[in-house]
Amino acid sequence: VQLQASGGGVVQAGGSLRLSCTASGSGFTINVMGWYRQAPGKQREEVAIIGYGGRPDYVDSVKGRFTISRDVAKKTVYLQMNSLKPEDTAVYYCAGRRSSAISKDASTYNYWGQGTQVTVSS
Repeated sequence: VQLQASGGGVVQAGGSLRLSCTASGSGFTINVMGWYRQAPGKQREEVAIIGYGGRPDYVDSVKGRFTISRDVAKKTVYLQMNSLKPEDTAVYYCAGRRSSAISKDASTYNYWGQGTQVTVSS
């Protein structure tokens, strides 16, 4: 199973970016998908998580600005990021989990993408 993330880039504060992550391979089921990020010198943190049905979960710092969604048929998860701030600068990783239980613990995710850099300039 591979997760391929794309959509990162450089944007000015207040701008928007849309990240995408597509799963490929066979013989697997990913029930929960999420986005994590890691800034230099900081620990990896959850940004947004989505399962089948239910309410997506967001870290407080992005609520109202970021929206996570998924296209099950395309095996793709998206992260729409609006009103970006310099503190959103980080490498963003997509992750997938076989279990259907929502979890914020990164160690419980089975699959990880390669990361895409998001840089927000002030």
